[in-house]
Amino acid sequence: MPPRPPRCPRCNLSAHLCLCAEIPRVETRTRILLLQHVMEVAKRSNTGRVAALALTNAKLLIHGKQPAAYDTAVLSEPGTWLLFPDGPAAPPDAPAPRQLVVLDGNWSQARRMTQRLPELRALPRLVLPPPEPGMLRLRDTSHPSGMSTLDAIARAVALLEGPETAAPLERLAALRVQRIADCGTLN
Repeated sequence: MPPRPPRCPRCNLSAHLCLCAEIPRVETRTRILLLQHVMEVAKRSNTGRVAALALTNAKLLIHGKQPAAYDTAVLSEPGTWLLFPDGPAAPPDAPAPRQLVVLDGNWSQARRMTQRLPELRALPRLVLPPPEPGMLRLRDTSHPSGMSTLDAIARAVALLEGPETAAPLERLAALRVQRIADCGTLN
């Protein structure tokens, strides 16, 4: 088996697929708090890291390290919502979130995070409409509303702050999928 090509230490993709020069700076009013499952950290397919690099008002926390590497009180700050497709949606007349928690992991990891962290269960939910049938993806997901973390954040930003703010994130997500598809690999 040939050795795998070296990875970019910043975006975590193979050096020949590196997106770093293409990562935009996206300013949002809403703080994006990415709660990344520890098993996602080293994955080449991880888009949470790329989203955190693009968003100037984002923070990336790693969930699953022992002992906890972050203070869970940050999940209970006033105005905090959870981006998640299952559970009770926020009331339609609720003020927009000041902070949006985004779970970065596969569906079983995300579900377990919501089950194990009571702070998450108490949050109002931002529920996105299902992805359009023609949406570019690298793989199918196990949830009907499944999409990459970067795609989900772009769609949430579009809902909360408008399509102009979300457009650079959408372009970045599409470029990532295209580069990987052109090479036919996540290496």
